Amino acid sequence: MIAKRRHAAAWAALALAAGLRLCAAADDHTLQEIQKYRQMLQEGNPAELSELRGEELWTSPRGPNNATLERCDLGLGPGQLKGAYARLPRYFEDAGKVQDAESRLVHCMMTIQGMTREQATRDWYRASSDIEALITYLAAESKGEKIDAPLSHPEEARMYSTGRELFFRRSGPLDFGCSSCHSLEGRRIRLQELPDFIERRSAERFMAQWPAYRVSQGAVWTMERRLIDCFRQMRWPEPDYLSDAIVALEVYLQRQARGAVMEAPGIKR
Repeated sequence: MIAKRRHAAAWAALALAAGLRLCAAADDHTLQEIQKYRQMLQEGNPAELSELRGEELWTSPRGPNNATLERCDLGLGPGQLKGAYARLPRYFEDAGKVQDAESRLVHCMMTIQGMTREQATRDWYRASSDIEALITYLAAESKGEKIDAPLSHPEEARMYSTGRELFFRRSGPLDFGCSSCHSLEGRRIRLQELPDFIERRSAERFMAQWPAYRVSQGAVWTMERRLIDCFRQMRWPEPDYLSDAIVALEVYLQRQARGAVMEAPGIKR
């Protein structure tokens, strides 16, 4: 009887091992097919239309001051766009705070073009918004540049610490946090891979592709929009657009991806 049980247990172990190998092979095949699908889409990324519109908005006189955004300083000097997005967020003396690409863009729209905050951020969450187009254009101007958000100013270091704390904090009715999904390798929701921001190569691959065109939404999503939606999915209170909490998270994530070569705008599910 004991021999029979051992025999059965051995066969069960072999069957389990074979099943696990089949699952792993199926997962590998699925990931390969997803990658092929993304590559095909990337060849005709709809984000290119948003990029072209963003360039037009950047160089068109607008707002009460009838001014273009060509004098906007994104950290490398007025009008210097090459590589600027890849080096954000950073501290800006004229604003007295750390700003990401979106908060800095709104700052320029207000100070250069004379818009109110409400005018500058109108419909920021909608497809084909001005913010979406402008950010897509700015990110594309950093394609091929390395991500290198600075931490030399005390405020940048403080925001990094705050962002790291937010990333690992668990809260809300689901006792959930960013790290619940993004601190282990090999996780996936449906067919969407979940980046592991603790592992540098994974963080690099993810951050290098944002902003990105989301096929399921038919629109480009900026990094702020992506993070605010993550808060919603975790059932946390949604932070305001351009809030310090979102900027702090971006500081942390950009530092985790330091050295990655920008590929944005990318394409996602």
